Amino acid sequence: MAMEKTFDAAEAEARITKAWEEAGAFKAGANRSRDESFTIMIPPPNVTGALHVGHAFNNTLQDILTRWHRMRGFDTLWQPGQDHAGIATQMQVEKMLAATQQPSRRELGREEFLKKVWEWKGQYGGTIVEQLKRLGASCDWSRNAFTMAGAAGDPRTGHENSPNFHDAVIKVFVDMYNKGLIYRGKRLVNWDPHFETAISDLEVENIEVAGHMWHFKYPLAGGATYTYVEKDEDGNIVLEEERDYISIATTRPETMLGDGAVAVHPSDERYAPIVGKLCEIPVGPKEHRRQIPIITDEYPDKNFGSGAVKITGAHDFNDYAVAKRGGIPLYRLMDTRGQMRADGAPYAAEAGKAQDYARGRAFTENEIDVINLVPDHLRGLDRFEARAKVVDEITSEGLAVMTVASDPRLGTTALKPGAEGADAIVPLVEAKPIMQPFGDRSKVVIEPMLTDQWFVDAEKVVGPALDAVRDGTVKIIPESGEKTYYHWLENIEPWCISRQLWWGHQIPVWYGPNRDDLGASYKAFCAASEQDALLLAQNYYGANVEVDFDSGPEELSGGIAFGTIEGPGGQKTLQSVSLTRDPDVLDTWFSSGLWPIGTLGWPEDTDEMRRYFPTSVLITGFDILFFWVARLMMMQLAVVDQVPFHTVYLHQLVRDEKGKKMSKTTGNVIDPLEIVDEFGADALRFTNASMAAIGGVLKLSKERITGYRNFTTKLWNAIRFAEMNEVFTDAVPQLSAAELAPKAAVNRWIIGETARVREEVDAALDSYRFNDAANALYAFVWGKVCDWYVELSKPLLQGEDTEAQAETRATMRWVMDQCLVLLHPIMPFITEELWGLTAERAKMLVHADWPTYKAADLVDDAADREMNWVISVIENTRSARAQMRVPAGLYVPMIVTEIDDHGQAAWDRNEALIKRLARIDSLTKADAMPKGCISIAAPGAAFGLPLAEIIDIGAEKDRLEKAKGKLAKELGGLRGRLNNPKFVESAPDEVVEEARENLAAREEEEARLNEALARLAELG
Repeated sequence: MAMEKTFDAAEAEARITKAWEEAGAFKAGANRSRDESFTIMIPPPNVTGALHVGHAFNNTLQDILTRWHRMRGFDTLWQPGQDHAGIATQMQVEKMLAATQQPSRRELGREEFLKKVWEWKGQYGGTIVEQLKRLGASCDWSRNAFTMAGAAGDPRTGHENSPNFHDAVIKVFVDMYNKGLIYRGKRLVNWDPHFETAISDLEVENIEVAGHMWHFKYPLAGGATYTYVEKDEDGNIVLEEERDYISIATTRPETMLGDGAVAVHPSDERYAPIVGKLCEIPVGPKEHRRQIPIITDEYPDKNFGSGAVKITGAHDFNDYAVAKRGGIPLYRLMDTRGQMRADGAPYAAEAGKAQDYARGRAFTENEIDVINLVPDHLRGLDRFEARAKVVDEITSEGLAVMTVASDPRLGTTALKPGAEGADAIVPLVEAKPIMQPFGDRSKVVIEPMLTDQWFVDAEKVVGPALDAVRDGTVKIIPESGEKTYYHWLENIEPWCISRQLWWGHQIPVWYGPNRDDLGASYKAFCAASEQDALLLAQNYYGANVEVDFDSGPEELSGGIAFGTIEGPGGQKTLQSVSLTRDPDVLDTWFSSGLWPIGTLGWPEDTDEMRRYFPTSVLITGFDILFFWVARLMMMQLAVVDQVPFHTVYLHQLVRDEKGKKMSKTTGNVIDPLEIVDEFGADALRFTNASMAAIGGVLKLSKERITGYRNFTTKLWNAIRFAEMNEVFTDAVPQLSAAELAPKAAVNRWIIGETARVREEVDAALDSYRFNDAANALYAFVWGKVCDWYVELSKPLLQGEDTEAQAETRATMRWVMDQCLVLLHPIMPFITEELWGLTAERAKMLVHADWPTYKAADLVDDAADREMNWVISVIENTRSARAQMRVPAGLYVPMIVTEIDDHGQAAWDRNEALIKRLARIDSLTKADAMPKGCISIAAPGAAFGLPLAEIIDIGAEKDRLEKAKGKLAKELGGLRGRLNNPKFVESAPDEVVEEARENLAAREEEEARLNEALARLAELG
């Protein structure tokens, strides 16, 4: 049956995907012919996710490696799966409940809400799997894993190919807790007031917004004064005045209520007289104003602002570090919703306690945490509402730093109420852009918050992860990633692993009363199950004590119940205990940190663990090097004492064609599924591979994708040409490279070129240079096979020499098959389609044997030299004709003044071909080139084309000079911008890079114009 004229990607891709799945083509171990394994773990996309360009790029690279290894006979597994995505999934389900007017999460309660989540997951959780299949991802989908698999409510619990991930996660937590690697403590975390949970740094978006810097006076205690002196760089006094205050600046005035100190740099001479003294926080009821110490610390920058900073350790990460170093109390001001606290004793009593601590009274962390230093009239207010009131109160009391209305720092008259004239005195409130942290999903301002959380003591587990990279056991590509890796891990902080959500692995810890101090504190029982916790509790309280479990409220303090009986002498003895489980869940980064072993059935001694662990390579983005890659290293080494992979390949963010980050706001987002619909998956995949230079900027454009869609068309047409010339009939044998042995130079040449590109592709993929593999295949398939070999073979295929015809068909059949095989890892759909259309095959292309022939065995030097000579003559002639704008169909004479024996033999054997392809009507020998000729270069020969009578030399020269003049202006502008240090330093990176690329392109154009003008000069 004759091939269709074009490839219908939309129809073929769905059909081929179904055929692969029905054949079990992607299952672990499929096409295995060797013992060596190749394993790659998919970075699990969120179960809420939809395919974006980052997924498409990342998974294309993984699939290329997987298909390449599978075709080479490796015992291959590409493990797929999804992350349960705690916040994202809970948000989706809560939105669904609201949209369908169902009871809210809290109205449903935890158990019923989680049922809704599982229902949602069953309905929508497979979306991205189907989208990855459209891309051609050859994962073993029968092993699709989920980071909540095995948890309560999971409908797939017990599925033979779905390991119980939940039990593995819980076991690791319990083991690490028992080893002292996990603990519960109070630390500063990113807090999302909308979701009321801690979140990771990766879930925080720092966005520049319009902000303000307020300047306030903190009066010295007891009316004390000092001489404030400012000096210039030369030591000259520029300001000297008596002050009874120290000035600070803040963008968050509401946090002043929780100040524990004011800090200055130890070398700041301006404040030396008052270091160690107390100053008064200028907010709150005047009769209860708190006084805080003035301390020294390396953190303040004495050259920025006043050089003095307030230390609010419970609401700022930098301040937290200063407070911990200096033993400064950490006063928590807000509740979980970002509102000013409304609990605790009246402000007067609370402020009195804090004052005692400021004067040196010892305190504990818990004593400080229960104190509410929000004045009574501000309690319960939203933090931003409280900010406005704090500013008004300080300003009305005259404790704002004042300036003239014309001060340029003020920015807007809206900040200068009542100002009259440029010399009016107004509060100093600088209008300035600030970086504001927002929750990436909630879109609310994130609050640094001091809360009780669970932590991994990262310092205790980081060592082996550092050593594995330092000693080369694990290689990070590109090398720049290693520096980032070292920086993160050498400065690692405790890892917060708890979240105040319901969707996730619930912390396996139960709390009961402390046996020795009933009701005063808690005893924690960490266990993998209620039964194990019961045994621990009975052992702790005594076998005669009845222990019950209570689901308890969300606050631990309300979840403990115990009973006592009165014994002889009034002694009370514990009789019954109710344990309450910790309501928090584990951060998804903790569970996904166990992805390699959890998906392979650990802690069971599974066949998969023995065959596929450690895995081979991890391909992921630079942005999660610390959040996931480093933690994978730490967790696997801590749990099974093995590295999870030997290589980490890191790539950048996929950007638009100008190098800008894609965003819906900008309107430059490219939807990969729309690309697949329009151009086919193969075109997108080849584009991804071609731009995957190690460490390079990833710029995706529709124009580039269009070019590679044309490449698929070129391949289809070449195979169709072969089919029309009876290359794939039963009469043409399917021979190996060694069996071909053709006589024609063109056939010997193309066999050698195929062997060369095979080696080039293997070397590139072996070193993760995907772009080099793609570019080598593009140059070979399009340039050497579809263009040159197809053209050069036509005289043999259509000639009278039946022997030459037969060998050319056999050679072309082998070459076209090799094109399909070598292209398959990058372009699986069109190659599989052509493989099945052209002949009866023993097996599908996905399982075809990857070639191992060598260039050293197949390159024929004589044929190589001859055909490259012929191609150079044709190419150089075509280039010169195009440059001089000779009419395309016009045959012109050619002059030769010298030619060596090799060149003459090559001409003689290929004369008809050269003349037809270069549009030459005759070759004339001459002693010298006549006037009006342009030279044509060729190895060992000197050719010329007499064009003086064919083209208008003057008009052509004028055209080129005019184009060159216009180009010179563009070059001058681009060079001027790039030579301007201010432009290079201040312009966005993508703008500078675009200017450099434009300059390079214009310089190439200039070189072509100069070459054309030089040719015209030859014509006289």
